[in-house]
Amino acid sequence: MSIPASPDLPARPNVSARPKRGVLQKLARRPLALIGLAVVAVVVLGALLAPWLTNFDPDQQMFDGLTLTGEPLPPNATFWLGTDLLGRDLLTRILYGARTSLIIGIVANGIALIIGTLVGVTAGYFRGWVGSILMRFTDLMMAFPALLLAICLAAVFQPSLWIVALVIALVNWVQTARVTYTQTSSLAEREFIDAERTIGASSARILFRHILPHLVPTIIVWGTLGISTTVLLEATLSYLGIGVQPPTPSWGNIIFENQTYFQAAPWLVFFPGAAILALALAFNLIGDALRDILDPTQRGRT
Repeated sequence: MSIPASPDLPARPNVSARPKRGVLQKLARRPLALIGLAVVAVVVLGALLAPWLTNFDPDQQMFDGLTLTGEPLPPNATFWLGTDLLGRDLLTRILYGARTSLIIGIVANGIALIIGTLVGVTAGYFRGWVGSILMRFTDLMMAFPALLLAICLAAVFQPSLWIVALVIALVNWVQTARVTYTQTSSLAEREFIDAERTIGASSARILFRHILPHLVPTIIVWGTLGISTTVLLEATLSYLGIGVQPPTPSWGNIIFENQTYFQAAPWLVFFPGAAILALALAFNLIGDALRDILDPTQRGRT
């Protein structure tokens, strides 16, 4: 015979689905976040569909892309964003350059988040001499300007797309390590962690079942905000000639190749520069919104 449920005990809500719906609903109520999502969606689709969106080769020199005097063409019905000094379609170059920024952004941020989380969680949970060494090393890395350190590292290795991604990751993990260290140190002193230790739970169980799940919102926010930094660093390194090398299109090396012609053909610098600014700003808008939504101190205000 089944036992009827007590009227004093309401049915347990589906807690697994509610937070996801809550985050999406709160994002939908933020116009700036929606603008950021729209810009990222346009860039991602443009990068993925570049071969179908344009009929031009990003590296092919075209004589019909130049005037009779050999100058680049301004934006027109055929070349929507104009052409560069070699007659190449600028829109095509920017679309393929978006692939470079997105690939490096995803790879570099993934590596940086893994390194930063491992360092921060290890130092915050185990503490002692292990934590001291790791955090002093983190402080040492933070003392160097990120751009200067990236330039030094990139100059040592043969520049390529994957080397640039690795270099950016090696200078971008320190902020994640510092934030995760602070949160892990606070969590390690909570009563429920002490209770787990009392019943003999292993460090691995405590870390993976209790510490890391609490850090997921922070990691998501820092991963989103970190992409904007990655985009700017990649463009800077490519502009300086120690990042992604031609003929691989990159927004940074597009600006470098055409900077001497800026006064006569300003579109050559304006459009790739606007793309860098738009993508970096879009990820910042999304990251700021996620921070306000996922930060426990802000939940009552959103």
